[in-house]
Amino acid sequence: MKAAAFDYARPHDTGEAIGLLQQAKGSAKALAGGQSLGPMLNLRLARPGLLVDISRLEELRGIEDTGDAWRIGAAVTHSEIEDANGALKGGEMLIEVAGGIAYRAVRNRGTIGGSLAHADPAADWPLALAALGAEVVLRGPDGERRVPAAGLMKAAFTTEIADDEILTAVLVPKLSAAARFGYFKFCRKTGEFPEASAAAVIDPERDATRVFLGALPGPPRPLPALARRISEGDLTGPSRDAAAEAVAGVADLDPIERRMHAGALLRALERAFAP
Repeated sequence: MKAAAFDYARPHDTGEAIGLLQQAKGSAKALAGGQSLGPMLNLRLARPGLLVDISRLEELRGIEDTGDAWRIGAAVTHSEIEDANGALKGGEMLIEVAGGIAYRAVRNRGTIGGSLAHADPAADWPLALAALGAEVVLRGPDGERRVPAAGLMKAAFTTEIADDEILTAVLVPKLSAAARFGYFKFCRKTGEFPEASAAAVIDPERDATRVFLGALPGPPRPLPALARRISEGDLTGPSRDAAAEAVAGVADLDPIERRMHAGALLRALERAFAP
């Protein structure tokens, strides 16, 4: 099957792109890497009247050191983050996560902003960036606003991004030298979307401990009680019982799914607590 007919525009800057989206009144889609939107167009699950190609906008392309955070342009590809090994001090988790997304051919085209905007519950970036405490920068006709990455996804394939807004960047706080993190996902085979996933970030110098589950029916789910136990020193190492207890409180999971997510959480904790 091929995509339904649509118009195509390649704006020169974000202002022009936002204007095109505003004029379309909800019938347009922004196109970045196209690794998710492309198949949806071909399957006719998405039928926009206009595609606004923002993939080559220079203002969305760079990675900038802002001092206490990394500002990653929305059109930066997964492979560009993966290949920044050694150049993103305090962003080591970003490099690890990027290198585990799908296959290299997909990573060469897919973008961090496109993944967040697509809002697939099984995707890597919504989970990882929520655990890192990142913020998403959105720009529209009324200016710029920031949304916590953990709150961007409202439901599967549904976000806080308005029809006339563009996701322009992601702000990721740098982890301190004392920080530890763990990210794990269960996939039927390498490169596929996971059946269960989890992320843990422990940064005592930043007074930040976050634990999230991913690959759920909706947005990544925080596990604040477990994070509190870790930050208060009540849990000083990975625990199968603690993982099972934390996952038991998550609704919408059947017994098999709970076991898989508890296993993913345990593996993420093992990596976070590893010497």
